[in-house]
Amino acid sequence: MKVMTLNTHSWMEENPLNKLSEIATWIANQEIEIIALQEINQLISTPTVEPDDYFCSLADQAAIHEDNFAYLLVEELAKLGVHYYWSWTYAHVGYDIYEEGLAILAKSPLQASAFIASIEKDPHKLARKQLLAQLNSSLGTLTVLSGHYSWAGVDGFDYEWQQTVEQLKEQTTPLLLMGDFNNPANTREHQMILDSSLQLKDAFLASSNKEGEHTVVKAIDGWSENTQKLRIDYVFLDKMFHVKQYKVIFDGKKQPMVSDHAGLLVEFSK
Repeated sequence: MKVMTLNTHSWMEENPLNKLSEIATWIANQEIEIIALQEINQLISTPTVEPDDYFCSLADQAAIHEDNFAYLLVEELAKLGVHYYWSWTYAHVGYDIYEEGLAILAKSPLQASAFIASIEKDPHKLARKQLLAQLNSSLGTLTVLSGHYSWAGVDGFDYEWQQTVEQLKEQTTPLLLMGDFNNPANTREHQMILDSSLQLKDAFLASSNKEGEHTVVKAIDGWSENTQKLRIDYVFLDKMFHVKQYKVIFDGKKQPMVSDHAGLLVEFSK
């Protein structure tokens, strides 16, 4: 099974519609079952739309706007003959003009929910909400998370990760956590994930077939002083799975850069 994660930085990039088209075209030529997306934005001021039956709403679903990046991506994929079920949650206001959130796309219907992980609950400030989905895959039923976490700190990542563990500790289905964790590999925060009671493994460390490593190679939003290559985007999965391949995508090499982050494509089996 193939899965993908990408922080799209949507609408913040130059020529965003061209980049959306590049993402869709590439996905359409792959066999990816589950996709986790972060920084999925829509303008606060744009009109709302009614998505079709492929949209899987949350119990407290925020309105989808006509420029929602995931909505447009799914529409573009449909034009290419590829259909994904999808869900989106609104987390916080970005740059005073966007409703920023997270999305999950899947080849099968999903039951979506979301939880606020951060101490900050106000969406007009930097609230962190994580998106969950229960779905049936080619490897059986999974619990999937698309996550976007805060930087290191007791009131930041530590608290948010503890909330995540609390949310997921009663799950009986295998876990798949993907997204922008905002903490580099080989740090205390990275080790917290590996040592947690969720018993997850890092797809990069578990894979015998690696193509690339880092997803950030320069200064970006939130890392304005960065001068190093960083691995802050991850795929963590249940220890029962065997990771066949870890590949960095959309890094300006085999695929164009479409965001300030590169993405990940991971293939695994039972």
